[in-house]
Amino acid sequence: MYDFEYQRAISVDDALKKYADSEDARFLAGGMTLVPVLKQRLDQPSNVVDLGDLADMRGISQEGNAIIIKAMTTHHAVNSSELVISKIPALAHLAGTIGDHMVRNRGTIGGSLANSDPAASYPSAVLALNATIITNNREIAADDFFTGMFDTALEEGELILSVSFPIPEEAGYKHFPNPASRYPIVGSFVAKTSNGVRVAITGAGPCAFRVDDFEDALTKKYNPEAIRDIKVSDEGLATDIHASAEYRAHLINVMTRRAIGE
Repeated sequence: MYDFEYQRAISVDDALKKYADSEDARFLAGGMTLVPVLKQRLDQPSNVVDLGDLADMRGISQEGNAIIIKAMTTHHAVNSSELVISKIPALAHLAGTIGDHMVRNRGTIGGSLANSDPAASYPSAVLALNATIITNNREIAADDFFTGMFDTALEEGELILSVSFPIPEEAGYKHFPNPASRYPIVGSFVAKTSNGVRVAITGAGPCAFRVDDFEDALTKKYNPEAIRDIKVSDEGLATDIHASAEYRAHLINVMTRRAIGE
């Protein structure tokens, strides 16, 4: 690692002040991405501001017809939450597919969303459930949040505080995992509400995205067979040692039909 100054925040305001007072700081949530990046010398921040002591940034609650998950809540906490299991079981299931036990007990929802890894699982749920990301400055709609590979609408020094997930009528998540990392080669989250159906894909492109043709067909007829013959273009999809763009395009249809079955 390169030299940097490590600081532990005692409150949200303290974290924001430490960040603002630094030349080139990074927030540290669970550290599942930042720590490996620092070890590989891919980033050289002047300061690392640790959010680990901020208990008021952890927790899950219900407000009206939405589940509120605070940013420092771990994947394990989401996976095991009785409230999430009862209201949005697909979201609890998704959290249980992330990494291994160590990752799920350290990684956080806020850190995952801020990092916007192309293969992260949570972005598909945020998009499909039409969630709202709440920061120290504003509220950001899901459709406006993910802007590219490892890129979001967050501004410099902006901190995710919580995520508000509207409770759907039905939802399902299914992914085709990389056998080594368990990251989704393709993951699909489907959510049905009174306003129609939303389908969001992760793992296939630079960032999570929705599939309009699937949504239109499923809003008319919520059945896996409604999209069986809809072909997804492989243009812009990822090709790597794990899968070609063409194969990922095929998996998008398969995983979406399985998610509906879930």
